[in-house]
Amino acid sequence: MATLATGPLENVVDPLDVSRPELYRDDTWHEPFRELRAKAPVYRCEHSAFGPYWSVSTYKPLVEVESLPDIYSSEVGGMTIADMQPDDIKMPMFIAMDRPKHTGQRRTVAPAFTPSEMVRMSDNIRTRTAEILDSLPVGQQFDWVDQVSIELTTQMLAILFDFPWEDRRKLTYWSDWAGDIEIAKDPVRKEERRQILFQCAAYFGNLWQQKLDKEPTPDLISMMIHSDAMAHMDQMEFLGNLILLIVGGNDTTRNSMSAYALGLDQFPDERAKLEANPGLIPNAVQELIRWQTPLSHMRRTATQDTELAGQKIREGDKVVLWYVSANRDESVFPHADRIIVDRENARRHLAFGHGIHRCVGARLAELQIGILLEEMGKRRLRVNVTGEVERIGACFVHGYKKMPVELSHY
Repeated sequence: MATLATGPLENVVDPLDVSRPELYRDDTWHEPFRELRAKAPVYRCEHSAFGPYWSVSTYKPLVEVESLPDIYSSEVGGMTIADMQPDDIKMPMFIAMDRPKHTGQRRTVAPAFTPSEMVRMSDNIRTRTAEILDSLPVGQQFDWVDQVSIELTTQMLAILFDFPWEDRRKLTYWSDWAGDIEIAKDPVRKEERRQILFQCAAYFGNLWQQKLDKEPTPDLISMMIHSDAMAHMDQMEFLGNLILLIVGGNDTTRNSMSAYALGLDQFPDERAKLEANPGLIPNAVQELIRWQTPLSHMRRTATQDTELAGQKIREGDKVVLWYVSANRDESVFPHADRIIVDRENARRHLAFGHGIHRCVGARLAELQIGILLEEMGKRRLRVNVTGEVERIGACFVHGYKKMPVELSHY
């Protein structure tokens, strides 16, 4: 089902190559994915800036791949569509590991995200959310991404890592550099990222040293130090897991909070429904995460010849799981391009993944977004988008750079 090449390879553009950054920058990714879901849910793209890959764009085959981690490896080729190059920094992280090592490292950080921890943190999250909302101007334009989405998630990361409060925006800075998949195409920016991530590693190395030989505390660095699975990581594995937790903790929540502002502005009837019935907030949180899908894809690599939805997958093939498309699969989510705050099966979304690699911090993301909606409702505040939204131009992190808004009361 590959597109036939006609002419020089560098001039070939496959209209169904959904890795192209402009699709996400311009919010035009919907149509090629709609075509893929209808005609070729498992599709071989031969020509892309990231090399040949299989696109998995519908719900059922994506879940099948996620359910077979021994056949579709997270470790062999890495977790994104971008292939590792010989000069890349090698940063092992548990999301890009297979069993059994994945299991031990995931279990180390999982206690930070248990239901009891969510209860323990909820008052703090609510207090900080209230403080930020009460500081915002009503009737004046400001950037929702910077003043709400980034600030709330960066504060939460600082608490999770017991990170110096005054330096917390470094976490956002490192996350943005680490999660930018387009840097893989630019040798100059790759070298710049290398230096920035080494600065991140040095900073966290100092925090690690400060906690060595100290009593355990309920933060992620202390949990690593006091675990058999992660206590003896080398510097690169430590950095890799830090980047995983920073990007995962930052981007999912941050971009779903921005989707709340934009999405409900686009669907005013659903916003009115939610404003009239705050009991819908937990379900609306799931629906907003589904509609946004803050990480567009993850990648797997076939460890053996196999078959998926009638297509022959060869050992070593790159298989890209497009969550952003599976969450718009009309066979699972009718009227999938719409936000429906009382959608019956919103919780079935795949934005957190599925199977052994399902996002370890999913509960915390849901809690933070839910509290934001609750506190907005208590103040009877509504977000109105007032200007052009600037989106991230990349096929991995699916989100927003700027969003001019004004608040009003309802």
